[in-house]
Amino acid sequence: ISRYKPMKNNINIAVVGLGQVGSYLLNELNTKKKDIELKTGKKINVVAVSARNINKKRQFKIDKKIFFTNPLEIFNKKKVDILFEAIGQSDGISKKIVETALKNKIHVITPNKALISKHGNDLAKLSEKNNVNLEFEASVAGGIPILRSIKEGLATNKISKVYGILNGTSNYILSEMENSNQKFSEVLKKAQKLGYAEPGNPKLDLNGFDAFAKVRILSALAFHSKISKYKCLMEGIEKIELKDIKIANQLDLRVKLLGISELKNNQLFETVHPCLVSKKSYIGNVNGVMNAVIIEGRPVGESILQGEGAGPGPTSSALLSDLLSILRGNIKNPFGVKVSKLKSFKAYNPNNYINSLYLRFEVKDKPGVLSQITNRLAKYKISIKRIIQTPDKKNNKATIVIITHKTSELNCSNCLSIFKKNKNILKNPTLIRLLG
Repeated sequence: ISRYKPMKNNINIAVVGLGQVGSYLLNELNTKKKDIELKTGKKINVVAVSARNINKKRQFKIDKKIFFTNPLEIFNKKKVDILFEAIGQSDGISKKIVETALKNKIHVITPNKALISKHGNDLAKLSEKNNVNLEFEASVAGGIPILRSIKEGLATNKISKVYGILNGTSNYILSEMENSNQKFSEVLKKAQKLGYAEPGNPKLDLNGFDAFAKVRILSALAFHSKISKYKCLMEGIEKIELKDIKIANQLDLRVKLLGISELKNNQLFETVHPCLVSKKSYIGNVNGVMNAVIIEGRPVGESILQGEGAGPGPTSSALLSDLLSILRGNIKNPFGVKVSKLKSFKAYNPNNYINSLYLRFEVKDKPGVLSQITNRLAKYKISIKRIIQTPDKKNNKATIVIITHKTSELNCSNCLSIFKKNKNILKNPTLIRLLG
């Protein structure tokens, strides 16, 4: 629901946080002033920037007159109309800055998915109360206008499922392992060198947390629901080995980290985990740092949006699209409808989640081991579709890969816990679910 209100012609902007994204954005704001004025009729002026260190080497000069080490001082010393928050914390200073800005009737634009996925409900309420925008297009899938598509382009559709590749770092690592035949640790170093993975701690990209924060935001928009707080099935890509990628290749499959949100029997199911997908499928061919989001709804059917999901360029593109929306006077509810109208769905029980499974066992190469495994699977009513055995005679070991028919998550976790006690199985089995 939009309420148009005329904006003054000169707009003051603050940028808080000058990491990769904030620095790139600041440069874009300074170089695209004329273009923005042409498209909106508004002149923008950056009147405040904030970061921890003014002396840090940056690609362009920062005007010291508008620099603040403490971003909270901006509110007392400058008249700001729109604030960009690009610090990226889920709490702490990021939350304080956004709350203070909204209370002061300042529009906020942020790429901070950690903040929105944790505090989105409360922040949206605050923005509605003060009749200003809280925009976060850049928080999901980089430069792909996915949130605006759901909020505006697909607004009258009944969406039942949203899923896709939501983390460019993981997607790059999985693609590159296949292309270069290098193991996980080597490809991770390459991703860090190229700036696709955090140099210090890339954990949140690799363990599924980053993708999961985005799934929560997508759910809220797609289903007009409050951001859920349910504990969910979340797995990353750290346990995927080159061996799995090679075996998947033989089976005409590829490993992808997928984020999935859907309504099952009017209950909300959100998950992030690696999936084996067909090489012939659309999602199986989205490689490198690309993201892709697939929306299933009525009457539109299936919509697919694809683009670069990582890096300062695509992120800034989304931040500027939010800026233009505000400059055109479009004041709207952050989640498309009023917070008071957002639904609360019950959680779908993940134990009932049904998939075929890929199970890889590293075992001692001796008689009877395979039958021990198949008997266990039969006990848990897991039926076998295919078995691939690869002996390693030199080391007296073997790799056994089993593809199962569909079974429930409960069966699968019960069954795997039993294998921990088997001395013939040399390490915990690797499990990857098959999509569809």
